[in-house]
Amino acid sequence: MNTVIEKRIRRKAHIRKAISGSESHPRLTVFRSNAHIYAQLIDDVNSVTLVSANDTKIAKGTKTAKALEVGATLAKAALAKGIAIASFDRNGYRYHGRVKAVADSAREAGLKF
Repeated sequence: MNTVIEKRIRRKAHIRKAISGSESHPRLTVFRSNAHIYAQLIDDVNSVTLVSANDTKIAKGTKTAKALEVGATLAKAALAKGIAIASFDRNGYRYHGRVKAVADSAREAGLKF
């Protein structure tokens, strides 16, 4: 019997076979815990995190509202570093709720994927 986490890791491996990031076209990955959400742009060629954002410093709002702010913050930091295009990696999670909120707000802030 597989646990929920083991199933997510299998989905994650399946997704990662197709998605890889470079310095000019990094991978935007999202990690979602019960309390917080984290997003980062990763250069897989050099194994470096280029930009990251999380909601640990955001005090007020719902989890989805915090996810919207994380996406916008990440996109602004990426654009400041000259990164305009990324590949979205949902990390095995459903493209729904907080994961979708991060992606949508990053798109609205100017990041393309």
